[in-house]
Amino acid sequence: MGLGAYRTAWKRQTKYFGHTHLAQYSSLVWDNRGVGLSDKPLSRYSTTEMAKDVVDLLTHLAWIDSTISPVRVLNVVGVSMGGMIAQELGLLIPEWLNSLSLISTFPRLVRSVPFIQNLRDRINMFVPQDVDVQLEDVAHRLFSDEFLSLPDTENADPSLNFPTNRDRFAAAELSKRSDKQGFTKKGFMLQAVAAGWHNKSAEQLKELGDRVGRERILVTHGTLDRMITFSHAEILKRELQPAVFKVFEGKGHVLMWEEEREFNAMIEEFVQKCGKAGK
Repeated sequence: MGLGAYRTAWKRQTKYFGHTHLAQYSSLVWDNRGVGLSDKPLSRYSTTEMAKDVVDLLTHLAWIDSTISPVRVLNVVGVSMGGMIAQELGLLIPEWLNSLSLISTFPRLVRSVPFIQNLRDRINMFVPQDVDVQLEDVAHRLFSDEFLSLPDTENADPSLNFPTNRDRFAAAELSKRSDKQGFTKKGFMLQAVAAGWHNKSAEQLKELGDRVGRERILVTHGTLDRMITFSHAEILKRELQPAVFKVFEGKGHVLMWEEEREFNAMIEEFVQKCGKAGK
């Protein structure tokens, strides 16, 4: 998952893959170091170290075993900072990956807006502001205005829904921020360092494609992503040459919320296609 986000942000996908289609898939989500139930050590965080955390977790759960020949059983889906960690994971254990889906992410940060605007946007992420201003700013960065204004339909029982998607996001964000143990300024800042310093060169992306197999890699991005601009996806397309490059026109950063059904279907179709390709 992305910067400062809990594992529960995947709930629309864990419901589909881990519950509705339980007979076909096993679903694993976790909190990255620095948030939620995971440890928050005071140290320099990097996406490489966070990927090593994932390898340790997979080994502990016996999903992978370094004592046997790798089998392509893992379907890794990473969004935003999670997509950066997924790139590192693909370099660490490429032979275990059946598919690698990189969502709304970048190989390295490039400036795609005027310098002053870019500076202001980055500073505003860390400047204390009124909570209403903060929530509106974060919502604007993560979602398209169209999605935010739509009625909330998450629950089958309408009485359990909020008036709009913006209201549901705001309530969830407030709940997370009230978790003084799970969401801390220290953890958020250290994750931000990891994301900001993530850097994969064209040569490293070529290595990633060679080792995982480009036919097993999917890249997708929304054209209205205000958190990580669409130009970063074009870098991945050019330098990684993934088998699938899916563009969501007019959509924002959190595609698995905005386009839940199409997103789930896209991932499922790609996973099944890669599985049929064999080793």
